[in-house]
Amino acid sequence: MLLQLNNIFKWVQSGGQRIFLLKDINLEVQEGEFISIMGPSGSGKSTLLNVIGMLDAFDEGEYHFLEDSVHNLKEKHRSNLYKEYIGFVFQQYHLLDDLTVQENLEMPLIYKKFKGSERKAMVADMLDRFNIVGKKDLFPAQLSGGQQQLVGIARALISNPKLILADEPTGNLNSKQGEEIMDLFKQLNEEGVTIIQVTHSEKNAEYGSRIINLLDGRMI
Repeated sequence: MLLQLNNIFKWVQSGGQRIFLLKDINLEVQEGEFISIMGPSGSGKSTLLNVIGMLDAFDEGEYHFLEDSVHNLKEKHRSNLYKEYIGFVFQQYHLLDDLTVQENLEMPLIYKKFKGSERKAMVADMLDRFNIVGKKDLFPAQLSGGQQQLVGIARALISNPKLILADEPTGNLNSKQGEEIMDLFKQLNEEGVTIIQVTHSEKNAEYGSRIINLLDGRMI
């Protein structure tokens, strides 16, 4: 078992009332699964992804990740855990503007204390895999949206995470690039990486081995 959510609730207070973002979510994810989360806007998809990624806290329930009880961990331990095991692919890229493509890719490796020579080799491999070798010295602002998305995905994958969380991973790509990304995810999944993606696209959802539908913060 990679992770387990038990009776997860998350709410915000508004005008003295609780507005539930997630209601009684129960979810088990085995290593090697490929899960698609679907649902209309405002159904809690991104919130659920952020809770799984330990970026958002929740108000009630338990979250177990590998051997750890996430709900009992201090912030520092939580962040160590997700940096160690989770790769994020967001629609907004979250690239660092003042770093080149190459430096952006290197960031997660510095955190994981890879040696300089290893980092060089791993970055070169990713630049190659994504056909962005010619872009390595450019800054994010000099790239198209599609290229920034590719760099974001390359950065998420570079340190070999156990789990990839992707929020609309093909949202800013043309259909050919989108298909390439989904095929890459499928290939990674076949190599044993667990993937959880939020998507509006039926076509992308079908790459998953399981589809979870959310409505008003509940799994239906």
